[in-house]
Amino acid sequence: MPSIDLKEFQEKISTQFRPWQRSFQFWARAADIYTGYKVFQLRVSFEKDVEKADAMWERQHEHAADKIYSMCYDMGGFFLKVAQVIGKPDLAPAAWVRRLVTLCDQAPKTPSNVVRLILENELGKSVDDVFERYDWDPIGSASIAQVHRARLKGDKKDVVVKVQHPGVQDLMLTDLKNLQAFALCVQKTDIKFDLFSVCKEMEKQIVYEFDFTREADAMDRIRRFLSENNKKTVVKVPRVIKDVVTRRVLTMEYIDGIPILNLKDEIIKRGINPDGKLAAAAKQVDFFHADPHPGNILICKGSEVALLDYGQVKELPNSLRLGYANLVLAIADNDHIRASDGLRELGIDTLSLCEDERAELFKLAQVMFDTKLPPGVKILQPFAEDSTIKKIAVQAFPEELFSVLRTVHLLRGLSVGLGVNYSCAEEWRPLAEEALYFSGRLKGWLVLHTFLMHVVLDILVNLSSVVSGENLRSRNRLRRWFFRRPSRWSK
Repeated sequence: MPSIDLKEFQEKISTQFRPWQRSFQFWARAADIYTGYKVFQLRVSFEKDVEKADAMWERQHEHAADKIYSMCYDMGGFFLKVAQVIGKPDLAPAAWVRRLVTLCDQAPKTPSNVVRLILENELGKSVDDVFERYDWDPIGSASIAQVHRARLKGDKKDVVVKVQHPGVQDLMLTDLKNLQAFALCVQKTDIKFDLFSVCKEMEKQIVYEFDFTREADAMDRIRRFLSENNKKTVVKVPRVIKDVVTRRVLTMEYIDGIPILNLKDEIIKRGINPDGKLAAAAKQVDFFHADPHPGNILICKGSEVALLDYGQVKELPNSLRLGYANLVLAIADNDHIRASDGLRELGIDTLSLCEDERAELFKLAQVMFDTKLPPGVKILQPFAEDSTIKKIAVQAFPEELFSVLRTVHLLRGLSVGLGVNYSCAEEWRPLAEEALYFSGRLKGWLVLHTFLMHVVLDILVNLSSVVSGENLRSRNRLRRWFFRRPSRWSK
């Protein structure tokens, strides 16, 4: 009778039951947090004093924040991403942000012996044959992978090696299935938004993110695009070392810089005036660093900016790209009619639950696709009774637009954290006009008008040499000056 390896048997049983255990853990904790809020809503409705009610809400948010933190910390993986997304200062209660912000660096590290095994299996060579030096203590660890500094054989420059955590993909997909089911429950009761489609797109993007060859291709495309369209690259993109890239290993050039999350500490270290504008902005950084992407933004020498993570990229179909360009113009022009038409063109199906539908639809477009907060608003509260999502139900939201939505909310989180309230729709307006112009979506004389404006603008840009480096902002100001008039686009 063959002997049974008890340890191996236990490992197999544990692996098979882990998704079930994880699902039970999620639903037990999510239900506790959700029902806690529902019971509290009933209790606080009897409090007529506004100040007392606000104080009660603050205590409830702090209580819930502790539970959300514990769930995300204990379960790790995808829930670290969830914490980073919902813990944004423009979206979540301040108590959540204060608590969840500390989860940024909580991703577990894969042991060096396992990293070595992954590298050698993926590259087909021993680590010593490929690298002159390999620092086994990772520079950082995120939910999907961790990064190490190293140097290739025969090279004089350092590289960064991104190594995927083993077994994390299956766990994340289990988490996403649970989140999709939870989204279906919530969108039928509290948040009138098609959260299920958003979760489906998240699932697609997560699957893409596990393929590092795809990320390498995206880095090459973006790096090439920026170098071809700018005399001086406005954003530094790491160069991919193609011979050392597989589905689970990505090697790229090392870029030296200060993570934007550490900007405040660096300013103090350099003795910069603590009352100056730069220091004042840096002090705000702690308030938004629950978002995942600021950790991948470096401030390099000469004030250059480097972007490091390209795991989630998206190429929109042409119809959605032009539809979004049209909506950008509607928001920039404060055109309520075109904004409501633009939402329908994008396939965003809404149901009005209020009287002033057109005004609320415009607010919805702003909330979803612009970074500028409405006048007097410091933080968006989708759970509030007077929120736009309570008045306009989003019954269908195209999955492919989730990446755009997420990018806009990322930018808003950064701007709110830095204390800057600006409109990305106004900033992107020249690009939207160009896209619609070249697609032929202009009426009559505006074709000639826009063409001439572009010609004159380019002449002025070249004469004043505002194309290069720090004068890029001047170019954008010129563009906005030329295209201030209301646009009239046809389909």
